[in-house]
Amino acid sequence: MKKIILLGATSNISKYLIPMLLKKSDNQITLFARRAEQRLTEYKENPQITLIDGDWNNLSDLRKGIKDQDIVYMATGHFIEANQNVVKVMKEENVKRLIVAGGLGIYDEVAGKFGKWNARMMGDYANIKKAAAIIDNSDLDYTFLRMTWLYNQDNNYSYEIVPQGQPMKGTQITRQAVAKLISDIIAKPDLYRSESIGVVEPNTEWDKPSFY
Repeated sequence: MKKIILLGATSNISKYLIPMLLKKSDNQITLFARRAEQRLTEYKENPQITLIDGDWNNLSDLRKGIKDQDIVYMATGHFIEANQNVVKVMKEENVKRLIVAGGLGIYDEVAGKFGKWNARMMGDYANIKKAAAIIDNSDLDYTFLRMTWLYNQDNNYSYEIVPQGQPMKGTQITRQAVAKLISDIIAKPDLYRSESIGVVEPNTEWDKPSFY
């Protein structure tokens, strides 16, 4: 049995990730969100799922959720205090494996005309970079997903990994593909352990995403 908690279980990626995780009957999934029981009613009677009404900025809520988990998934890695809290509680509870959905540009790795467009759209990166550094320096077994620009497209699960240190040129990726990547990592937790990886859709090296 594998125990997984999704912090931010009502996020747009979690919407696709939860059904993928439920396909494996030995997965026990905790869905953690504000007003989870009101917002995730379709999972109330599912024996594989536990719902927790919680706030990432409340340490006691996080302890309740993270205790005894095998894997923690964070739906966003952009907030300094939330990252500090999750890292603190994971260390206190001796939970090591962390997957974080973050954004591109934290290492100034976005290349070419797309890099200029991305910087113009995103503005000041200072706090996002500080938040990511908390994960980088956490000593946890983390995987930080530097996702390019997100969109939805049913049945498009195609993703490509860009290792840290290489320029990111792919302009877009589906939420469905990111969910597939996360489910792949959960199935094989040694994948991309202690790595910050770029996540792009193959053959999308344009000046900007197709939907802009």
